[in-house]
Order: sequence, then structure tokens, then C-alpha cells
Amino acid sequence: MFGPGGPTFRELAVQALSSVEHGYDLLARKFDHTPFRTPDHVLESVAKALAPLGPFEDGLDLCCGTGAGTQVLTALCRRSVTGVDFSAGMLDVARDGGRSAGAPGVAWVRGDARALPFTAAFDLVVSFGAFGHFLPRELPGLFGQVHSVLRPGGRFAFPVFAPPRPAHPGYWTLLGFDAVMRVRNALWRPPFVMYYRTFPLSTVQRELARTGFTVELRALPEFGRRADGSPRARLVTARRAGPRPAGGQPAAGRVNS
Repeated sequence: MFGPGGPTFRELAVQALSSVEHGYDLLARKFDHTPFRTPDHVLESVAKALAPLGPFEDGLDLCCGTGAGTQVLTALCRRSVTGVDFSAGMLDVARDGGRSAGAPGVAWVRGDARALPFTAAFDLVVSFGAFGHFLPRELPGLFGQVHSVLRPGGRFAFPVFAPPRPAHPGYWTLLGFDAVMRVRNALWRPPFVMYYRTFPLSTVQRELARTGFTVELRALPEFGRRADGSPRARLVTARRAGPRPAGGQPAAGRVNS
């Protein structure tokens, strides 16, 4: 499926009946040949929007997968870049794929975003396409973990796209996908948590603010606007309170790199 190099239908079915971690281990070698990999134009748009907020010293790609998002960090961070993911298979592909070429210093770390193995070591954390793997009740803990690994004045940034309206076929596609996943998880163990409609912007802003972040929204102009004038895509930037220390401190607390 998805063209040459992509997984077969059978491989996708086996993944869908596995746990999230094992499913991505199975898919890892073919992941970059699927539409699930964040497109380059999204990465480039985010990098462009973040550039005026720098310079940054140390960056973390949260739920990095095969490392596509590290392209953003290596262009923005002057000292080090870290990718963290709980799938050993995805990290192996990231290491083998040369994602670190030209970077000031890159580490790949196996770890769970719900219990990050770092101290306050970063002044920029980004994430792409991973939030569907977290249930709404997990967001406070997830955002708390990100807050804990940022230095004072550090930023947590990620793109959010406006959901399709009911008149658009995509609305029903996403609704149907989430419904199928809920049925699958009710009937089959282990669960495979992946939903497209459980990360509304209003909820995200509220939970980030409760965690202690100051939240800003920036339109990503490359994606245009909807008929009502609202942006099709926004960059969420959540800032931890406090001044950024001059020069930062060396990244610390890495394990399993």
C-alpha cells in the first residue's frame, strides 16, 4: 500500500492488532513510505515560524519516530538535538537514516513521553503527529513532563491543523477511523491508541495553561485560510515562565542513547 516501499495491507493489519509500541517496531522500516510520516512542507513551515523565536541551544523532538522532526531542530539549535521515542524500531531507522547529518550533536533516546528521562535540559521541544496516541486524560501528565524538561523561558511547539467541517469528506473519514479504533480497542487487547479527534485546540490551550505554560498561537501562512478567515494551520508555542539563561546549560539526563 501507499506505493513502492510502503507496507502491505497485511502488514498494516498486523500492526493495527498489536500494541502501539510493537506496532511501530513492525512498521518502522517502511514508515517513511506512508502518509503517516510528517510531510516536509509541514516541517519547513514550522521551522520558518520558530526561527525568529531563537536562537536555541538544545532541542528535543518528542515522540520522534524515524527522526523527520529533527530536521527542524538541527536547523534551529546550536548545540545539541535529542530525539526520544518508545519504539526501538523507529529509533533504529532514525540512527541508520542519517537524520543527524550536519547537526551540532544528536542523541537518540528510548523513552516514554509520559515519564521523560531528562532533567530541565532543553530550551525547545517540538512534536509532530504524535498526539493522537494520547488519551485526553493523559494530556495533563504529558504536558507536565514537557514542562519539567524545559529550562525557564523554554518553548514547547507543535503544529495544529483545523479539523475538516462536516461538509468535507475528510470529516467523515476521521470520524469513521476513530469509531473503528474505539470498537477495536473495546474488543481486542492490547489496545492500539490512535485517534484523530481527541486533541481539540481549545482543550490543548486550557491544559497547557493549567500546567503553567503561557500559550501563543501563530498562523502558518503556507497553508492558507478557511472560508471564515481562520487559519488552516497554526503553530502552538507554549512558553515556560522565567527568563532564558544566557547560553543555556549543557543538555543533561539522557539515558539509553
